Amino acid sequence: MGAIHTMKNEQGWLLPLTRRRWLAAAGAALALAACAPMTGAPSGADPLPSWNEGANKQRIVDFVKAVTTEGGKDYVAPGDRIAVFDNDGTLWLEYPMYTQVLFVFDRIRQLAPQHPEWKTKEPYKSLLAGDMKGVMASGEKGLFEMVLVAQSGTTTEEFAELSRQWIAAARDPRFKRPYTELTYQPMQEVLAYLRANDFKTFIVSGGSVEFMRGFTQETYGIPYEQVIGTRQKLAFEVKDGKPMVMMLPQLESNDDKQGKPINIAAIIGQRPIAAFGNSDGDFQMLQWTTAGSGARLGMLVHHDDAAREYAYDRNSAVGKLADGLDQYQAMGWGLISMKNDWKLIFAPAK
Repeated sequence: MGAIHTMKNEQGWLLPLTRRRWLAAAGAALALAACAPMTGAPSGADPLPSWNEGANKQRIVDFVKAVTTEGGKDYVAPGDRIAVFDNDGTLWLEYPMYTQVLFVFDRIRQLAPQHPEWKTKEPYKSLLAGDMKGVMASGEKGLFEMVLVAQSGTTTEEFAELSRQWIAAARDPRFKRPYTELTYQPMQEVLAYLRANDFKTFIVSGGSVEFMRGFTQETYGIPYEQVIGTRQKLAFEVKDGKPMVMMLPQLESNDDKQGKPINIAAIIGQRPIAAFGNSDGDFQMLQWTTAGSGARLGMLVHHDDAAREYAYDRNSAVGKLADGLDQYQAMGWGLISMKNDWKLIFAPAK
């Protein structure tokens, strides 16, 4: 993964605000250190060493040079250098099942003793019986229902601790590593390279914002306030004299497809100049980003490396990429081949 990934912190989400701010500063410093051209290293140092030489690597470097060269026709002031990244399948492993969904499945199993009705109710019945085909037969509606049930009834702080503990303990069955070690090293370098050139980097993902905020600072150097995701409704309550924010089993905003540019406009308040995704759920985000004036960068990560990761696109139930494959050239986007553009997928295990 790179320097940002190695920054482990057992207290994470629960630290006092001042400590959290210190973490944010440390993450930014590590990101700067990862990019030699901006830290006093030889001017010819490669900012993207895990990328093979080729059109996609050059596209990124040329774009950064264009928008950061003062006096140039494509120069963009630092305050307007906004880059957005999908998370699942763009920054870390998403196949054969989204990481958050695996967390939700474990949470449902944990809560099952309190819900005897689940023994006869789908998709809970199939999940508890280990019938994943039956679970998937419930479709997006069934998965969303389980997500909302699994992630409700707790305060935001309690849920942050639950997700943090799960992330710390969970291991991917194929790679036998924590999911926070299964981030794409070449994309970690892009994050660091952009931040070293005064970009502000945001995650804009279909994953739940409360779940992602449990690991984004330590894993990517992206602070909590720069994480945009699917949101469920929250409620302010006072119990036994203690004010708290409770998570409700209701959807507030689905951060997928057209929801992504809508949430970017509502939360960031300006159109990004660079966007990275990997699936048709990211299409509208890249479409809106690259439709703006001046230099723009849109990139899709194509999962075409079955040996080092996975190969999937048009017919996949996870991370489906069909519209993007059909239209990326007409849109002027780059299609990143994991097999051909990346020297390695993940950083070596520690």
